[in-house]
Amino acid sequence: MAAGRTPEPRISRSAIRLSPMEVPKASDVLANELRERILTGEFVEGVALPPERELVVQTQMSRATVREALRILEVQGLVKIKTGRAGGAFVQRPDKDSVASSVSLLIRGQQIRLAALLETREAIEPFCAGLAAQHRTEKDLARLEDANKAIADESGTLAQFLQANVDWHVAVATASHNELLAGLMIALSRAIYTSTENEQFVDSEVRRTTARAHQTITEAIEAQDPDAAERRMTRHVHGYAEAVLEMDDRTEIAIPGED
Repeated sequence: MAAGRTPEPRISRSAIRLSPMEVPKASDVLANELRERILTGEFVEGVALPPERELVVQTQMSRATVREALRILEVQGLVKIKTGRAGGAFVQRPDKDSVASSVSLLIRGQQIRLAALLETREAIEPFCAGLAAQHRTEKDLARLEDANKAIADESGTLAQFLQANVDWHVAVATASHNELLAGLMIALSRAIYTSTENEQFVDSEVRRTTARAHQTITEAIEAQDPDAAERRMTRHVHGYAEAVLEMDDRTEIAIPGED
């Protein structure tokens, strides 16, 4: 070593540490981009997205990646895939059915207790009935009356009665003209009435009581009397919940998947 030369300091490379990095899948990145444009209204409902081949060229991603991104959006209800010469991926906006589908998955996936479903309905549906009385249209009233006629038909099967019951509750929720509430009530009604498909509980007296309660609530909605509609719905769903839980002490319910 030359005289007077200061030795260079030794650099410790072991002090540098990097954390593991999560890199998103290319299909997720593309799906996120398309989703944002749909939700902000840049891609309007009913408009076809560019064909797969064009998306591949524009994004420089593989065809498999593009297809996976479109499948993600289809599952989320943001596009509808049509086949054939006039086919493609067409934009659709989320609606109450999208909410209902998500809530139904939660109910099934978490095995929500029947008692919890009934409690939730007691908290929501009376308010829904009050809104329906304020906002109902003639079309809403026609749906309610159609369901009432089917419920009052004592010659119908149990399955037909329960379906008419669901139709009536869905009609009340729809008449509220609140998409979020309607979506929640659609999922709750389907789950509750599927879980009470029991002839020992739904006898002729229960059918008649239900028909009377629905008719009086419908009359309040038609008269645009929100206080009466809310009060009568409260009495109806509370009485139904008490009767169901007295008959059925299950803590979990199994809800079949939708067709």
